[in-house]
Amino acid sequence: MEIGFRSIFIIALIICSGISAGNAFWRLFRLMKLAQPEALVWDLPKRLWIFTKNVVFQAKLFKKPWRGLFHGFIMIGFVVVTTGSAEHILEGLFTGFSFDFLPFYPALALLQDIFKVLVLVAVAFFLARRLLLKNTTLSDVPKHRRDGLIVLTFTGAHIGADLFSFAFWAASGNPHGQAAIRPISAGLGQLIAQTGLSAPMLDQVAWVLWGIHIATVFGFLAYIPYSKHLHVFAAGPNFFLARLRPRGRIEKINFEDETKTSFGVGKFTQFTWKDILDAFSCTACGRCNEYCPTATTGKPLRPMKLINDFKDHVLSQGDALLKDPTAEPAVALISEESGITEETVWACTTCRACVEACPVGIEHIDKIVEMRRHMVLMEGKMTAELQTTMRNWETNSNPWGMAPDTRDEWARGLGVKSFSEHPTAEWLFYVGCAGSFNDRNKKISTSFVKILQAAKVDFAILGKEELCNGETARRAGNEYLAKAMIDANVEVLKRYNAKKIVATCPHCFNTIKNEYPDFGFRADEVLHHTELIDRLVKEGRVKVEAGPDGSTMRVVFHDSCYLGRYNDVYDAPREVLASIPGVEVVEMPRKKQTGLCCGAGGARMWMEETIGKRINVERVEEALEQKPEVIAAACPYCQVMITDGVNGKGQGDAIKVLDVAEVLAAKL
Repeated sequence: MEIGFRSIFIIALIICSGISAGNAFWRLFRLMKLAQPEALVWDLPKRLWIFTKNVVFQAKLFKKPWRGLFHGFIMIGFVVVTTGSAEHILEGLFTGFSFDFLPFYPALALLQDIFKVLVLVAVAFFLARRLLLKNTTLSDVPKHRRDGLIVLTFTGAHIGADLFSFAFWAASGNPHGQAAIRPISAGLGQLIAQTGLSAPMLDQVAWVLWGIHIATVFGFLAYIPYSKHLHVFAAGPNFFLARLRPRGRIEKINFEDETKTSFGVGKFTQFTWKDILDAFSCTACGRCNEYCPTATTGKPLRPMKLINDFKDHVLSQGDALLKDPTAEPAVALISEESGITEETVWACTTCRACVEACPVGIEHIDKIVEMRRHMVLMEGKMTAELQTTMRNWETNSNPWGMAPDTRDEWARGLGVKSFSEHPTAEWLFYVGCAGSFNDRNKKISTSFVKILQAAKVDFAILGKEELCNGETARRAGNEYLAKAMIDANVEVLKRYNAKKIVATCPHCFNTIKNEYPDFGFRADEVLHHTELIDRLVKEGRVKVEAGPDGSTMRVVFHDSCYLGRYNDVYDAPREVLASIPGVEVVEMPRKKQTGLCCGAGGARMWMEETIGKRINVERVEEALEQKPEVIAAACPYCQVMITDGVNGKGQGDAIKVLDVAEVLAAKL
């Protein structure tokens, strides 16, 4: 290949790919600009750490070790090989150019040689996974499958052409082969030399391979913004621009803003640009579906499909809005035509398994809650069961509609004081609706009180002054109702100057800890009851002695989503159980970060589950496989759902479902 032709070849590729990619990326940027602004917190060290951990070190990908390893080969390989590609391009434009002036050039050339082989191995792995193993977690959308195969083919051609161009140069004796510092290419060159091809022919093949390598560089650049592999460019910024807030917090609606004419999201331009960047980052890898309790039990919600339907909606409706931003989209965001149906939006349990699993930092739940807000606040749409629950909250501040003045009857005769009687108490035990009104969960409240009293903890309750914490109404989209309950609670908490709060319900715990600060109240310390019990046990304030018979009890522990994935409380409940003599703690396959939801979160506790397999049954079946005597939980919602599942399996007489506090209190 003549030098002049090489220059023209590269310049032509730069122009063509630059125009194609430039137009595509400019369109995507303009689509993001149609959306709402995002208030970012600029904590640069934290952002750099998130980027380094998840982009450079691929932390989330390595939760699946083999996939993570091979993806790491491709990512690092591309970075390393791109230095060689840049050298090729500059050499084509400027005769004789080389990076060999760099002192580490020999080491760089060796790394390039090694990673070319590793990338080709990874490409073979992923092709086999797609074509031979028929992996079910991958997207089955034809265009996604096509994109995956095209990109893998591009990658194989790109890396293979580069590796073998050096091999053919080495075989021909051309100094471009750099045989002394590229041992793998040189070894291949020795094999190629044995074919008997002439040196000029070998050299010509090398230059053709060089051309293929360069063409795939620019071809890849031009193709990426039109494919699902847009994540190559979007994922890094998506992590760097992540929302730096507690995982258990959703955005507060400012009802006092008189400029707002709509609440929630009913069209994509009402999302923020960060939500659209999320969609552009999706790799369609299917990890979210793999862990989602709705996707795995046959519900309409599949997080990967939701995000890709949203992305397709933005792309299909966006061009008309770019011409006229005041126009209404031809297809509604929440509709059969968009693929994002009302059933899809209401199916979510807000368990956060999708967000935890996503390797590119997509936040699915924020989008679902915003769409629920629009349906509830702007259109008055919700299921019939949820309408009843909303009325109960409005009239009695609890989902069962029980008389609010009976909220503290569970504590009668236990010697529990209210804050009005004991305003200097060290701890506020925020009981919550379940612990106050549900007969089964009242026993959990009683057990926790027994532990606090045994440890001589100075505590009190709000009693009749306590209201529902508002969490479930918020996740159900009724921010207005939630705010009314939260504001009333905040007023009481401020009046008593509550500094330390403990709750047996992870939903109460999460809301008071992570969301009440947005409403004007921040306690010095908010703990889940298993955290406080664990502390008391370790301080020696709670003592449990082994029974005289030395018997053991096999206990399997179920993680609550709002305790674990939202607040990283995994060890405390397990350590409490392990501290009890005679208790053998066993684990389910899906545990901690990958634990399966009970099915009650996101207001699903108050809606019928009529599609697919019941989520609580799926979870109970997994628990029963461990042959337990007790299934231990640390959440009233989980306790109810798992009890229903155990009864549904006909095991109600054989298997007990107990809160961690009940297991310990029984041994005091």
